[in-house]
Amino acid sequence: MNKKPNFLFIITDQHRADHLQCYGNPVVQTPAIDSLALRGTRWDRFYVANPICMPNRASIMTGRMSSVHGARHNGIPLSKDHTTFVELLRDAGYRTGLIGKSHLQSFTGLPATNRYEPNPDLSTPSTSLRDAVKNNRHSSDYELELKTQWDRPLAERIDGDFYGFDHVEVAADHADKASGDYLLWARSQRKDFDKLVGPENALPHNRPSAPQAWRTAVPEELYSTNWIADRTEAWLNENTASDEPFFLQMSFPDPHHPFTPPGRYWDMYDPADVELPASFGKGNLAPILAMRNALKSGEDARDNQNPFAVTEDEARSIIALTYGMITMIDDAIGRVLLKLESLGIADDTVVIFTSDHGDYMGDHGIMLKLLLHYQGLIRVPFIWSDPYQKERNTVENGLASSIDISASILARAGIQAYNGLQGRDLFSTKPPEGLIVEEDSQRAMIGFDRPQRVRTLITDRYRLTVRHGEDWGELYDLHTDPLELNNQYENMAMTESRHSLNELMLRRIIELQDRSPLPAFRA
Repeated sequence: MNKKPNFLFIITDQHRADHLQCYGNPVVQTPAIDSLALRGTRWDRFYVANPICMPNRASIMTGRMSSVHGARHNGIPLSKDHTTFVELLRDAGYRTGLIGKSHLQSFTGLPATNRYEPNPDLSTPSTSLRDAVKNNRHSSDYELELKTQWDRPLAERIDGDFYGFDHVEVAADHADKASGDYLLWARSQRKDFDKLVGPENALPHNRPSAPQAWRTAVPEELYSTNWIADRTEAWLNENTASDEPFFLQMSFPDPHHPFTPPGRYWDMYDPADVELPASFGKGNLAPILAMRNALKSGEDARDNQNPFAVTEDEARSIIALTYGMITMIDDAIGRVLLKLESLGIADDTVVIFTSDHGDYMGDHGIMLKLLLHYQGLIRVPFIWSDPYQKERNTVENGLASSIDISASILARAGIQAYNGLQGRDLFSTKPPEGLIVEEDSQRAMIGFDRPQRVRTLITDRYRLTVRHGEDWGELYDLHTDPLELNNQYENMAMTESRHSLNELMLRRIIELQDRSPLPAFRA
């Protein structure tokens, strides 16, 4: 095992762990991903460091918590001052590529909701002095993924590499509205491509209607999932002839909402075959009740990024469409795995599969994500398929986190990690006693009157969640209450356990404080 392995790192978007057959789902068909589990190791208790796209993708890239790398929520790019594990691979002679979604920088261009507000009664500092950090990531270097910038490919607009990637072809945004290099290509294939996209151009159908779901007119061959598979295969054809190892990230924008599986994937799954989550319609947390009340009164807004309540028919329809998106991804992965075989490099390539975060997907009767750290949101799939591993089809039950991915890849490549990397090598270290999940919101959502700062502790048995400025929290015994229905936070019989968990949370938060940079001198 002296030869440095190749790495194919596959990541999906907003994909919960139990939406794979190898994780126990009896409906969704995922034979390619399941084959990775059969040949490798599947982690059953793998959690995100942050349940939001940009923060957790930055945590994966750096092996650091979002409170440390600073991309605390969407809209804050990963600073180029932070080292990524891909840069270390590149420094060690790896060819590096990214095909698909990056989201290390913003792509919407929409104005932020929390901004510096000058006080009319005081002298206002100069613009460059309005933030404690002078590199506030507001320069053109951090606008490379914005929709307004895609007049030419990203590769022509970057100076050198992109967070360690030598080669980048980006599909930004989601569903049939994906943009970036992908959209430049799609428009080159069909001059009328823009007239195929979005609900205003949707095809007719006879399925039950659901929020953010439409039958896209984009054909399968022009959909982003297919483009990512095509470009991944092309990159492999062009970059595997030499003896240099490679790291290639294959990153899908799906199955993140909107729910627009194209072609045959639209009606591949019948909503009638979908079993609703056992917690559907249950639970009495204030935000859940607020969402249900908004649904009943017709006052809910269900066309944005905030979570919302759904009816049973809507939930079944959305889940069935999500399954279609996942199976299309699986078919794309299957093609790429066959390409590794045909090129004769499958036996030299470690294949890793995960997601940036999950989705409520009907848990407690709600959809999407934000601020409620139920298992469906914070627990994601993680599969490591290494041709050199002796034991196959194994399951790890120890706690693991998104910040552990970088440390594990570097260790497998035989590269020493940089100072400040907070994750652990999954294969040579013991699981921690507890994991921390962080989330800072940019805006308030239904059920909360202000933006939230949330911290969660996951242990073998419990989930403890605390919110800054709120006098209520959450405490669930995951052994006796896996659906997280019975909040024990105020239960007097659990006081001692809560205190112990609070102490463990504090100790882990202290442990995860930054250790970078190292001092130049003693004093």
